[in-house]
Amino acid sequence: MLTADIPPNQTIYIKNLNEKIKKEELKRSLYALFSQYGRILDVVALKTPKLRGQAWVVFDELTSASNAFRQMQNFPFYDKPMRIQYAKTKSDCIAKNDGSFVPREKKKKQEEKAERKRRAEEAQQSAMPNGTGFQNNGGPKAPLHHGNLNAEQAAPNNILFIQNLPHETTSMMLQLLFEQYPGFREVRMVEAKPGIAFVEYEDEEQSSTAMQNLQGFKIAPQYPMAITFAKK
Repeated sequence: MLTADIPPNQTIYIKNLNEKIKKEELKRSLYALFSQYGRILDVVALKTPKLRGQAWVVFDELTSASNAFRQMQNFPFYDKPMRIQYAKTKSDCIAKNDGSFVPREKKKKQEEKAERKRRAEEAQQSAMPNGTGFQNNGGPKAPLHHGNLNAEQAAPNNILFIQNLPHETTSMMLQLLFEQYPGFREVRMVEAKPGIAFVEYEDEEQSSTAMQNLQGFKIAPQYPMAITFAKK
């Protein structure tokens, strides 16, 4: 590892990523995977020849970045083990927050800065009313797609029913989240009904553990996952 001389940073640098994955899918999957460790300010992945297979994840807090650094080292991500280091420099969005940001002069960086600014503005708009960011969005909340979840609760079993997913959610994104828990078997998406999925475990005790840990997890800011046992 090359981390000995690099001090802890709110930004982690990830390499050895699968270069065949499209940039937007890669960013969404990284966001979904690392959100479990804390609030993410930015995910940067570029498809230029020199930067393929690499990405940066910027956390709001150093402890979140440190936990992700330790626990996700060598995690199999799209069939390749991730190599994680702390970033050598401070992320631009962190520098902007603490007032130490110095604009780069190279023209090639202007597009990257514009994209980061757009993402920051979108995040700020979501957090405007109460300043709580992704944890409690002030914007219009996406309604749960299937009404009152407490109306009919199925008996505990080994299959979970997942609702209120963003329509762009992929089976790989869900697999990365749910396979962290013992007994995971598979994810089944419902193509005819975007926004829902089924996740199967070996027994109901294992499915219950996953439900408790991922209930309300947000793949996207306004979409807290609603998890119940599937009806049989």
